[in-house]
Amino acid sequence: MSDLTHLDEAGAARMVDVGHKPATERRAVAGGRIAMSREAAAAIRDGAVAKGDVLAVARIAGIMAAKRTADLIPLCHPLPLTSVEVALTIEDDGVAVTATATTTGQTGVEMEAMVATSTALLTLYDMAKAIDKGMIIEVVRLLSKTGGKSGDWFAPA
Repeated sequence: MSDLTHLDEAGAARMVDVGHKPATERRAVAGGRIAMSREAAAAIRDGAVAKGDVLAVARIAGIMAAKRTADLIPLCHPLPLTSVEVALTIEDDGVAVTATATTTGQTGVEMEAMVATSTALLTLYDMAKAIDKGMIIEVVRLLSKTGGKSGDWFAPA
C-alpha cells in the first residue's frame, strides 16, 4: 500500500523488523531552546531558583528520558544506549539544549536524542515556571545523525 516503513500492506501501523540489519555504530545529536525572561535566565545561571539546581535536574531528566524513548513513542525499538549526553548553555534570554545519543545497533538513535532534548526543555520550564510562565520551547530538531544504511546526515546551517 505504501512505501512508509511503519505501515503494513493493509495500512495498519507496525513496528519495523530490523532483525536482518547489521549492527553498526550510530550517533544522533538533537538541539532545542527555551526562551525566557532575562530574570529567569539569570536565576538559573546564579543558582537562585527555589526548586534547586535547574541545570542538573534538566540534564538528568534528559538522560532518563532517552533511556525510556521506546516507552513513550509507540513504534520505536528499545535500544541499548551506549552513551547519552545532555549539554545546557545558559544565554541572556534562554537556555539551549543539545543531546547526543549513541548505540551500536540495528536502528538509529534520532528519537532518543530528540526525546532527551524535549524532556530537558520541559524540565527547565517546570523548574523555572514560578519565575516566568511565558517561557517558549522552540526549535527542537535533529542536528545530525551518523551510521546506518542511510549514512550520515547533517541539518542545514
